Amino acid sequence: MTELSPTDESAAAQPSPDWPLGSQADVMDPLVKQALAPLDGMPGIPVADHEEVYNALHDNLRAALDTDPSSGDPAINRPSDGGA
Repeated sequence: MTELSPTDESAAAQPSPDWPLGSQADVMDPLVKQALAPLDGMPGIPVADHEEVYNALHDNLRAALDTDPSSGDPAINRPSDGGA
């Protein structure tokens, strides 16, 4: 006959997911690298807070894309908060 699963909840704990390594070694753009940095801490962040991290990542990547790389100063061409 098949054995029953243990009733001790600690023995039946869910395995933790395997997170990909967060290496941005191949990322050349400093603004994109900076935007991706918070992803390295995702395994330690509660799932309930992941949406906030991803929203910030999205906003920071959009700001990096909107920056004129020839300006020399990434802050010069960032979109204003009052834009479309």
